[in-house]
Amino acid sequence: MVASSARGARQLRSPAPRPGGVTSSPGAASISAGPGAGQCARALHQPRSGEPARPAQHGTNWTVVGFMAVVHALGLVALLPQFWSWTAVATLLVLYWVTACLGVTIGYHRLLSHRSFRVPHWLERVFATCGALSCQQGPIDWIGLHRHHHKFSDTDPDHHDSNKGFWWSHMGWMFQAIPAAAAIPRLSGDLATDPYYRWLNRWFLLLQLPLAGLLFWIGTISGAGGWALVLWGIPLRLMLVYHATWLVNSATHRWGRVQHHSGDQSRNNPWVAAVTFGEGWHNNHHAYPHSARHGFGRQIDLTWQHVRLLRALGLATQVRLPQAAGRITRRS
Repeated sequence: MVASSARGARQLRSPAPRPGGVTSSPGAASISAGPGAGQCARALHQPRSGEPARPAQHGTNWTVVGFMAVVHALGLVALLPQFWSWTAVATLLVLYWVTACLGVTIGYHRLLSHRSFRVPHWLERVFATCGALSCQQGPIDWIGLHRHHHKFSDTDPDHHDSNKGFWWSHMGWMFQAIPAAAAIPRLSGDLATDPYYRWLNRWFLLLQLPLAGLLFWIGTISGAGGWALVLWGIPLRLMLVYHATWLVNSATHRWGRVQHHSGDQSRNNPWVAAVTFGEGWHNNHHAYPHSARHGFGRQIDLTWQHVRLLRALGLATQVRLPQAAGRITRRS
């Protein structure tokens, strides 16, 4: 149930804590687990009448394998001494924040996937564009797969099921055919109606070209070196943002503290939260997936601080929060 608060936020009702400080959560009920998970997934993967069917995928996806190999190779080249400068470091940090925080955690995840708050449509598109700059697929595909993950978290239909091992949940899953992709049209139909999101979903990789041109120009006029800023601002940055994002799928389903019965293997992991702007409080998130805040009590959640700022500026509305989250965290 959802109720309105005096501050304009929408609060998600919290259950009473169970013995030992672990709470049950209504979020667990949304996971299609057990013997029926496969049947539910097969039904979800079938296009409805009038829906376009996605081309079937089989075997190893060599396009993804090759792309990731090139990104990682160039990311390591960027670390050569001749490309080092404080300007390059500053470029990396700024673009890491723009793509990992504004793009992935705020835009793709908390805003578009879970609709945990609302912003003006122009600003929503800005956040989605920052997310597309992360090269983690376009918004329609990313959001569709993420919603699929929450529906089947840590069951066989989950495309990065952590029960299949750390490597699989971290990055191995994307090198193979992804049956869950068939469910994307049904799970992200709210985004597919927007022509800009359709364009971004198809052409997101091309955004790196104007960014590379801008970085090369800045590097040339600043004396830091055009290719140095391109290498630090694109492949090295992509490599770091990739692995930070993937740690949420792998590390936070393996190491950390369980504070809520979420129905899966999700855990709260402070060091993953530190490199992902608060996404490491993953057990909290899977217990309350529609909450704009993931870190409760003293758990540092930098993304939530961004949302608070947007709300103070009047740009974020309908902010959804768990009721009495701080009290639950203190007891645990």
